[in-house]
Amino acid sequence: MTTASALKDRTVKDLAKMAKKMGISGCTSMRKDELIKTLVREAKKKSRKATAKAATRTTKKKPATKKVAARTTKAAAAKPKTNPTVSRKIQKANANRETRKDLSRPFQTKARKNGEAVKRKPVKRPKLQLGKDRIVVLVRGPYWLHAIWEVSRQSVMRAQAAMAEHWHTAKPVLRLCEIDKSATTSAAETVIRDIEIHSGVKNWYIDVNDPPKSYRVLLGYKAANGKFHALSRSNAVTTPKPGSCDAIDENWSDVAEDYDRVFAMSGGYEEENAASDLRELFEERLRRPMGEPMVTRFGNGAERALGQGSNFAFEVDAEMIIYGATNPDAHVSLTNEPVKLRPDGTFTVRLAMPDRRQVLPVVASSADGVEQRTVVLAIERNTKIMEPMLRDSAD
Repeated sequence: MTTASALKDRTVKDLAKMAKKMGISGCTSMRKDELIKTLVREAKKKSRKATAKAATRTTKKKPATKKVAARTTKAAAAKPKTNPTVSRKIQKANANRETRKDLSRPFQTKARKNGEAVKRKPVKRPKLQLGKDRIVVLVRGPYWLHAIWEVSRQSVMRAQAAMAEHWHTAKPVLRLCEIDKSATTSAAETVIRDIEIHSGVKNWYIDVNDPPKSYRVLLGYKAANGKFHALSRSNAVTTPKPGSCDAIDENWSDVAEDYDRVFAMSGGYEEENAASDLRELFEERLRRPMGEPMVTRFGNGAERALGQGSNFAFEVDAEMIIYGATNPDAHVSLTNEPVKLRPDGTFTVRLAMPDRRQVLPVVASSADGVEQRTVVLAIERNTKIMEPMLRDSAD
């Protein structure tokens, strides 16, 4: 700012020029001290005007600033605050949902030791061939089926690509289908129900009703809109009549003791299932071939080897199973021998079947002894041994 001390060193001529530039009239007739006072006074006036003008501009801009601040506050209030903990929980839930979809994921659980989570090794089960997609169904009784499957990671990825935008709502399911073999042209399949499953397991027990019936199971993914993508189809099986056979234990060690009956009930000897995954599953689990009886026990060429020499042995025998049902509190006897009843009142008796005729009375008495019923079974066995046939080695 122009001050009196700064102007004292100037000449009158310079001061007059400054006054002229500032628009001061009569500056040519003024003395030096008058010019200095006039210049200082005029400089103060201009400084005050500039300050007032700047203040006016600031005052005019304040409402705009308030509007911007108001809009910012309103937008911040409309936008919900994101809780990091909630976000992590949502991400974890989405990851768990995708993990439960992946049927190729191996089984794994977590245990706790001293309060800390410890990974537990998967339960050791007989493994199927890696990279093979298949589902096999076994008959475990009149009212139960046992589905066993293997799915590769590639099949899960193909299902995800095929279902496209419906994949996020898709869930892995077992589709139970009833086979109507009475159709004239071909067997018709009717969908009974879809059973939701999850990853980490490779087998599932399925309850069925009204035996005997034929079934097939499809493994795949079902979306919320009903779209179904099949990964694999099982063999066709037929459940037996109730009471026609004893219940089969769920362990493979027990299946191994009676594998031929389980294999037969599961459709293993039917032509449509002769070369299916069912045979492969039994061979892998039981570690034995499932072929013709001669080849199964002794291998190829056994027919010729067993025909040589005089040590060839061949024996056939038979036995019978008598089964039935009554009230759980009744008393049952067979040929005057007591028969043990199961909790539901059913019973099964296994007897030898000699080569002759037998008459077997089965007597049931009510718990109070008022009523008694008798059923007589007449059974005859007639065994005929044919003459042996010998072939020349040239044949």
